[in-house]
Amino acid sequence: MSTTAPWMARIRHDPAIMAGKAVVSGTRVPVATVLRRLAAGATRSDVLADWPQLCDQDIDACLLYAATEIDHVVEVA
Repeated sequence: MSTTAPWMARIRHDPAIMAGKAVVSGTRVPVATVLRRLAAGATRSDVLADWPQLCDQDIDACLLYAATEIDHVVEVA
């Protein structure tokens, strides 16, 4: 059984691309931009129409990446 998170092959951080922000691998599409579009009510089809270089699995990877990152946030209250 692999311990690699399913999003890891599709999401990258590279200081030379978008100042190191998380992007979909092979693109300059930031994960945060995809998430914002979905949060604003865009459908998967809308996102894929906006960025034809993405596929449905890339959207899944963005969502899984966000969920993983949230799990690492520590409450300071």
